[in-house]
Amino acid sequence: MGDFIAYVIPNSKYAKLVKEYPLSVPAFGSGGKTSEWRLEKPVIDNSKCIKCLICWIDCPEATIVRNDDDSVAVNYDYCKGCGICAKECPANAISMEKEG
Repeated sequence: MGDFIAYVIPNSKYAKLVKEYPLSVPAFGSGGKTSEWRLEKPVIDNSKCIKCLICWIDCPEATIVRNDDDSVAVNYDYCKGCGICAKECPANAISMEKEG
């Protein structure tokens, strides 16, 4: 894994340190699909969304998908339903709804 990180930041002053102390790199879906055990899911009301991208930045699982026009969507295959996106949305455009 350390070689991968050093490759990502080639010629970095941290490359030697990274080789000595490998870091994990989040990968899309590295924890597996979560859609089968999630209790709640975020639902985005695009008419309220102000395209600030705070939800996209704050999502710990990177399941908020940013579109070309800065609108957002949720990849429900990997979303855990933690609700951070809904709590951080300044426009209250994301609500948590019961799954199923």
